[in-house]
Amino acid sequence: MTVREMPVHEAAMKAMMRESLFILDVRNPSDFEDWKIEGEGIQHLNIPYFDLIDGVEDILDLLPKDQEVLVVCAKEGSSVMVAEMLAEQDRNVAYLKGGMKAWSEHLVPLKIGNLADGGELYQFVRVGKGCLSYMAISNGEAALFDATRMTEVYLEFAQNMGAQIKHVFDTHLHADHISGGRMIAEQTGALYWLPSKDAGEVVFKYEALEDGIEVVIGSSTIRIDALYSPGHTIGSTSFVIDDQYLLTGDSLFIDSIGRPDLAGLAEDWVGDLRETLYSRYARLADDLIVLPAHFMIMDELNVDGTVARRLDELYRDNHGLNIANEAEFRAMVTTNLPPQPNSYQEIRQTNMGTLTPDVERQREMEIGPNRCAVR
Repeated sequence: MTVREMPVHEAAMKAMMRESLFILDVRNPSDFEDWKIEGEGIQHLNIPYFDLIDGVEDILDLLPKDQEVLVVCAKEGSSVMVAEMLAEQDRNVAYLKGGMKAWSEHLVPLKIGNLADGGELYQFVRVGKGCLSYMAISNGEAALFDATRMTEVYLEFAQNMGAQIKHVFDTHLHADHISGGRMIAEQTGALYWLPSKDAGEVVFKYEALEDGIEVVIGSSTIRIDALYSPGHTIGSTSFVIDDQYLLTGDSLFIDSIGRPDLAGLAEDWVGDLRETLYSRYARLADDLIVLPAHFMIMDELNVDGTVARRLDELYRDNHGLNIANEAEFRAMVTTNLPPQPNSYQEIRQTNMGTLTPDVERQREMEIGPNRCAVR
């Protein structure tokens, strides 16, 4: 049997579309338990590469005989060698091109819907990291929200759509991933917007994003309204686009809510978070489509791969929006917290411009799952 190279896009679509996939992950068990390729149709077997150096005969009975096996490692090399050994045993096998490094960086653009007078809104799903970013396009102009550091994806997409990026927004100063917003603005001449309350230590120029600011793109007049929504950070800002969509950043997710502790001020900010979730958002139209900046688990994806839900549905189904007792809410978001994101302090400093790690170090800083949410 020959070994097949599986591109990361194919693996991503299988995970997002709930297709069947058997993965032999040859990373160390601690790395596997911390972060893996997940999806409703995915089965895993974790056997470290070092246990397979002398051969794969002992694990053949653990692998399906009638299904392709995808071998996964950190950067590709080990998975290629294991895949070749399995192929010598006449097994149908592939390896993930680029390994988990490529998995972490891959973006899948999906159309969310139409905007006024022919405009469109797209969601970029970073399936391996749980990050979500957005591009609104109207009459040859585009606005970008919460861009990742994979800037070439957005630039190529805008070019293919015949659009020029005019505005780049970050809903807050991110602590779990490195923003590409400033770099894209520098490369395109776009305005880079950042909440001023999050930007006290920023060392570069930016446009101050304040509550109530309206930005128009294209002659079709797609209105983008800024809505101050603190709690996850003191400056967190949401956006209402075209009276149809609510971009909530890391304040509200589909099945969870934002954590207030990544700047070390959870006790100070928990009241702001509750005010945002239980008052500010509650005053908005029920039929707004909520578009968060992250998802936590694959179950939050719709059947088409997008992450989106009506606001009234979240008020009905999201546990974090249904805690009447304020003390219980406070306890949940200050004591019941998942581990903090890897290198989150360094990521914050990078997004402030006070730290300038090289590309390989940026990859290392971001490795791991999304940890911005409280459930």
